[in-house]
Amino acid sequence: MGGKEVGGQVQAWTVERAYSTDLPEAMRAVSGSASAQLEIQLGGTDGVPAPQLYSAWAGRATGDAVRPGQSVVHAAGVGERTLPAFRGTVRSRTAASGSDTVTVQALDGAERLRGPAALPRPYHGFYYGQPVATATWCVDELLRQGDIHSCPPPRAPSVSNDTSKQFTVLYASLHGGFNASYGQPETLPSPSAYDWIRDGAPYEMALRPKAAGLAVSWMPRSRFVVQGKVFQAECWVNTALAKDSLVELTLVFDRSAGASGYYKGTFDISTGIIRIEAGKTGGAAWYFQWTFSKLAALRGAWHIGFAVDTRAAASGGGVLATVKPRLTAPDGEYIAGTPNTYVDASAAQPASELQRVDLKTDMPVECLQVTDQSWPDLDSYTRNEWEQTGRWAKGAVLDGAGVPLFDVPKIAGSQWDAITEIARATLSTAEFDEQGIFRWKGPGRFASVPAEPDVTVTTRRSIAALTVGEEIDACRNYCEQPYQDWSGIGAVAGDAVPDTSIRQIGAGQIVEVTYALAEDECDIGPLQIDDDAAPITGHRVRFGSAATGGTSVKGSVTVSARHEGPYYIVRFINYGTATVWTVTKDGKPSVQIIPIKRGADPRQRTWAWWNTTSQYYYGKQQYQAPASEWVQSATAASDLSHAMLDAGRFPVPVLGEVEVLHDPRIQLGDAVRVIDSAGARLNTLAWVVGSKVTCQAGAAPQQTLTLRGTAYNGVPLDSGLTPDAPVDPRYGTQRTYSQVTAQYTTLDALTVTKISYRELVDTPGGVQ
Repeated sequence: MGGKEVGGQVQAWTVERAYSTDLPEAMRAVSGSASAQLEIQLGGTDGVPAPQLYSAWAGRATGDAVRPGQSVVHAAGVGERTLPAFRGTVRSRTAASGSDTVTVQALDGAERLRGPAALPRPYHGFYYGQPVATATWCVDELLRQGDIHSCPPPRAPSVSNDTSKQFTVLYASLHGGFNASYGQPETLPSPSAYDWIRDGAPYEMALRPKAAGLAVSWMPRSRFVVQGKVFQAECWVNTALAKDSLVELTLVFDRSAGASGYYKGTFDISTGIIRIEAGKTGGAAWYFQWTFSKLAALRGAWHIGFAVDTRAAASGGGVLATVKPRLTAPDGEYIAGTPNTYVDASAAQPASELQRVDLKTDMPVECLQVTDQSWPDLDSYTRNEWEQTGRWAKGAVLDGAGVPLFDVPKIAGSQWDAITEIARATLSTAEFDEQGIFRWKGPGRFASVPAEPDVTVTTRRSIAALTVGEEIDACRNYCEQPYQDWSGIGAVAGDAVPDTSIRQIGAGQIVEVTYALAEDECDIGPLQIDDDAAPITGHRVRFGSAATGGTSVKGSVTVSARHEGPYYIVRFINYGTATVWTVTKDGKPSVQIIPIKRGADPRQRTWAWWNTTSQYYYGKQQYQAPASEWVQSATAASDLSHAMLDAGRFPVPVLGEVEVLHDPRIQLGDAVRVIDSAGARLNTLAWVVGSKVTCQAGAAPQQTLTLRGTAYNGVPLDSGLTPDAPVDPRYGTQRTYSQVTAQYTTLDALTVTKISYRELVDTPGGVQ
């Protein structure tokens, strides 16, 4: 606890894990999240009682070891041999005064996800009619916000008032979506042109083209000025799964009069040649190239990128940059090219701002990012900085990219609350294992049964108690999944929000403008920079050289945008040497924000699957999943309703309160073979959906499992049985009271017959 060993003071401990579910309890399609809990009873030491050492009022020297929020690592086993059992943080401590016991309760990594949940909500999905993200991407993003990473994190996500600090202007993990943690998608490819892969991804998941030349572009969250800094673009690729040989990263800069320039890094794995090109879009350009034989010879996961140094004094045509490629090979070798400086005028970049980031790839790509002010220079940049050595550790394992999203739903509560909501809506599971690793499993988790069990437990050796049950509530043979139909929705511009004042921005100064987003408005990017040579309308700002309008100024002010809570915040940083004003040519405030929202609400539809064989034996047993904004296509609704049907079309046995010898190898989601040769006479596979381990000091741990069968016990045969009809067939054929009184006019007449009541009622016409 807090890095201090207190195992010798433990009087008793309990670790409990279980999936929560919004489906009928007996169904094996478990969904929701699992937050493990550890309870420890601590005693004192060296004659000092535990409350004196660890209560809320104990001295900090000893009490901080069990304070709320403190780290807890618990291992269990026999003798010196132990296995991890729990990793988390203290949630509460309770000291029983007058005793020698302090009870400490701890929760697993879910406690790290108690921050406010927020997800980027771009409009591009319904604007283009293409998925912009998936449920998996959203979970990965929420984890990243809690500092739980599945791939290298953004280098500098935080906004700083120090204008020389690093700043991440684009970060797209590509973990099941084109949505970006920082920045926004600009264009989206057709889903038929790509897929999301985990096998072969450099870290966790990657965008894989189905043919060479897949193109995607993003809008940065900061339109930084081109001159006077060092910036870089990078990503990870797997060259072993390439459709062809090229990857291109292009940074496009918005020049005056509607023109644009660019820096483009091209990596050719067939030749080992890296080319960095600078020029004018559609015009003249110049390039340098480097040849690295290993890039052509060694296939695998490569970290590739290039840096641009524009600190040289600009001439009349613009700044001539120094450029340098950087790579890390699959074997870990760091490769940096010799810097080269452009001298040809075609490579000069005039005053301009970053407009767009383009990716064109023939191979799987993961974790694309662009960093402004990446380093003070090119030469002192180290391998450790390039690889972010020591800054992060992989703490999450995802599943396939399922449940595509055209619009990212609004969320509320904590990050863990949001992950739980997504899990329940998509029949997924979320959990932290004994080593503190987060694991996400989609709706296909329980669809296939492994050929071999993870563990086998038997009544002969390890099972002390076993209860097997089956109930009609486990049967769901008509399953409905509501979904939102986003086809044909489109995007529309909201009402323009003009600024009410002209802002003065001195050299080196920072100015911010805040706008409150409406509930129905999506995220929008930074303002476009207007200039007099090619005026623009819409979402824009013009910088004038005078408060009355003056001439337009380009390439001096970095314009960025971010979202904090309900606010859209525009940030201006003047990197020039002269004061500028946010003013139109005719002397009015030039900041104009144009919000974007969906053109209409999606239509609510329902998809259903059913099983007539099950309905014949068990009757119609309906289950309708709650309507959710997370299901946005008929395909996803079909998959989810079919998963529910697969789980419940026939009742699956429930194995409750299975008491076994403690086996620390057994984890949630494992497939366990249960062999009962004494009572129920069964030999079956079952999923572990709950586990509780308790132990008293000096005694052996006791483990209780909750299991769900992996399959039902076949289709009913009802051999030799003739099931009774639900309604008594004799109903409606029995004699009525009027018929009896018509035949027996007096009670004496009926009595002398000496017939029974059954004979009287059932015999048509009575007994003679």
